[in-house]
Amino acid sequence: MVKAEFLHHVGVNYLFAPWISWLLLLQSAPFVAPKTATYLILWWLFAVPVVALDVKIYGQWFTKGKRFLSTVANPTSQLSVIGNLVGAQAAAHMGWKESAVCLFSLGDAPGVASLAWESIVGAFDTLSKMLFFLSLFLFMSLVCRPTLFRRSMRRFNVAWWAYSFPVTVLALASTDYAQEVKGTISHILMLLLLALSVLVSFALTVFTLLNSKMLLPDNDPLQACSLVNSFINREQ
Repeated sequence: MVKAEFLHHVGVNYLFAPWISWLLLLQSAPFVAPKTATYLILWWLFAVPVVALDVKIYGQWFTKGKRFLSTVANPTSQLSVIGNLVGAQAAAHMGWKESAVCLFSLGDAPGVASLAWESIVGAFDTLSKMLFFLSLFLFMSLVCRPTLFRRSMRRFNVAWWAYSFPVTVLALASTDYAQEVKGTISHILMLLLLALSVLVSFALTVFTLLNSKMLLPDNDPLQACSLVNSFINREQ
């Protein structure tokens, strides 16, 4: 199954998800302090696969031409960007400014970039605010166009979980913004986004539990893609 997902142009992007999750858990773990040997080892363990996947995906884009990129580019491609920024944020907590800037330069998803840049410079400065406002603008632009999601929302799909991450990151960025600005409007915005994040995550959990059979379907398209590739290779 992992091999099939690695060879699939959409599925390969989801291989970033576990490493992103572990990097986030590493930063939030109360028993693992930054600048300790344990934190350092775990950071290397989680960050190296992200960079390796970057090399694999971006290498294909650069070597196979624009036609290949136009074929495989899809919304899940942003997961590679998010992985780089989460890794940069974790590196900044250790005080590794150069490594953090290096990983930050590989990705630019505004919501996560806002938090990553704050970790690098040590303050929610003007650039962090600009990235936060850009993320908020993009979020509102999509929310104001519900027809874009009408077809994909007709029936539950595991891919719906992709909606939870940007909302959650935007909510986290809004908390740092509210702490920096200390205004009524910023705190109201923070509470609204946090409530929306919790509501989306809770709803997705309920829908997933009600449709648990879809997690490992018999007609897995990734597995089918792997079988087709194997058949083509044998024919050649």
